[in-house]
Amino acid sequence: MPYLAGLPLPQFHVDYQEFWQGCKRQELVIQRCKDCGRYRHYPRPLCPRCHSWNTEWAKVSGKGNLWSWAIVAHPIHPAVADKVPYNVVEIELVEQEGLRLISNLIDCKPEDIYIGMPVEVVFEEVTPEITLPRFRRER
Repeated sequence: MPYLAGLPLPQFHVDYQEFWQGCKRQELVIQRCKDCGRYRHYPRPLCPRCHSWNTEWAKVSGKGNLWSWAIVAHPIHPAVADKVPYNVVEIELVEQEGLRLISNLIDCKPEDIYIGMPVEVVFEEVTPEITLPRFRRER
């Protein structure tokens, strides 16, 4: 689903700055604990596994599997009133079990979506400042 004019854009926060800068470079970067090696998304200062403050940003493959999805049939915002139905997907990245992102699956009919579908990240520049990660079937 291409970006829709009129939708609220993601807001920048210091914890997410590296994520959005990576998207702008067409790279998917995820926060990782430098002590236990666990990836985490959404970004936050403290590791939920070992409670370390020692963190880094690591480039990941952008490959994953569709974990869950929903088809939105009722517009949640006036900007999408003429775009329903559309999908919202949860993708589990291959780097780590439980490492998941919420996004959209592009170039795929609703009836072709299935749990476990191999996917890969693609990037959509929506403004000069914001590039969104989307997913498509792995090629």
